[in-house]
Amino acid sequence: MSIVKKLVSQTAVYGVSSILGRVLTFLLVPLYTRKFAAAEYGIVTELFSYVAFFNILFTYGMETTYFRFAHQPGADRPALYGKVFSLLLVTSTLFSGLLVVLATPIANALHYPGQDKYIIWLALILGVDAVTAIPFARLRLENKARKVATVRFLNILVNVGLNLFFIVLCRDVYAGKYLPGLRPLVAAIYNPALGVGYVFLANLVANALYVPLLWRELSDFRFKLDLAVLRPMLKYAYPLMLMGLAGMVNETLDRPLLKYWLPEGFYPGQSNMTAVGIYGACYKFAMFMQLVIQAFRYAAEPFFFSQSTEKNSPATFALILKWFTLCCAFIFVFISLNAEDFARFLLGRPEYRAGLGIVPVLLLANLFLGMYYNLSVWFKLTDKTYFGTYISFGGAALTILLNFFLIPLIGYMGSALTTLACYFMMAMVCWYLGNQHYPIPYPMQRLGLWLLLAIGLVAVGWYVPVADYWLRHAFHLGLSAGFAGLVFLVERPRPAAVSVG
Repeated sequence: MSIVKKLVSQTAVYGVSSILGRVLTFLLVPLYTRKFAAAEYGIVTELFSYVAFFNILFTYGMETTYFRFAHQPGADRPALYGKVFSLLLVTSTLFSGLLVVLATPIANALHYPGQDKYIIWLALILGVDAVTAIPFARLRLENKARKVATVRFLNILVNVGLNLFFIVLCRDVYAGKYLPGLRPLVAAIYNPALGVGYVFLANLVANALYVPLLWRELSDFRFKLDLAVLRPMLKYAYPLMLMGLAGMVNETLDRPLLKYWLPEGFYPGQSNMTAVGIYGACYKFAMFMQLVIQAFRYAAEPFFFSQSTEKNSPATFALILKWFTLCCAFIFVFISLNAEDFARFLLGRPEYRAGLGIVPVLLLANLFLGMYYNLSVWFKLTDKTYFGTYISFGGAALTILLNFFLIPLIGYMGSALTTLACYFMMAMVCWYLGNQHYPIPYPMQRLGLWLLLAIGLVAVGWYVPVADYWLRHAFHLGLSAGFAGLVFLVERPRPAAVSVG
């Protein structure tokens, strides 16, 4: 098999398995929003936001660093694997152990008294994730894409299955809704007071499955901590960790900030945790855009590098951005205009639907994030990735600043607008800097007009009152179809004119 075919094959395996996994995880949202009140779901939203940060701290850039040093000429890969794995094993054990010891004060500080078991379970999840990061990296280095995809997909299937088992089957049987003969057995293993704790417990059990599935990689190493070898690796890794932390600020910090910076009683009859739960649930609508972005990144990033030496590559990159943006603009229009219908499936309880107004804002924000990933090709191809760090830190500063001012004024709409401002700024700054260092003829004016039209159609659909449900539904579908038809008519490729001599 040629190198190109192998690359395409592995891209397909990673991409399809990852997207299928995210779709399965996405399908848990309707389950959570039906079974849990918004305040309960707010706990899940907040704690998993912290997990995203701690995942960066637990691995501190060593996964990418392992790839980099394993590709150096003359690298002793088995010895390198043993040293990096030994380091991650020690630090992960220490970090997880510290969180376990401090579980009670951490739970109290987060206003979850008596729920220290949540912190313990999340500490163990973080530890397992960090310890298995290097075995997964080794499998990718050895081109064992199918094993990586299979193990990760099994993890997701087990997680989804356990969520259904505890939160649906056990809960309903315990409540006497059906299968009364199983109630004594269920009562022995199910505690209704645990509530959303089963979300964390299911994740922990699914992650524990990594140990037998990766046993060969986990046991096939020689424990050795060699600081002389690890010191340059740590020096290479820490900027990656800082960049990752900045990225997590942009992606997830708004949830905990909403809990602490939203004035009590801002939403009448709702607690701050209810607001966090509503925001977290409505944010899931952005998954429609995120799935497209992720699929694009798997396919496009290798393509960008392979095309970098071609004469017409700038024109090709510009064409890719144009069609990517137009496709995402249609998704923005279609999901925003039909959010009411999607909410009937995704948001089980009516209280979650109070936040539907943030859906178009978050979809548009993620559209600009997708544009940023496109536009960032210039600093990847010119080996000036430090610009990515600067842009990420700028986004993080803007995220904190705008949330501080906007949350007390307009609640979770402030968090949504902050996300939009952050990703718009990152995309525009990246485009401006790219023009200075690696000019690409992006049709930014044209795309700007299409985006303004998309925003205008969404505004019309949201603010023009149509009382009848079916008429409103037809009106929104008509606006969506109209946008798609206009894009096709204006932007469709046309055959070149043939001159007659």
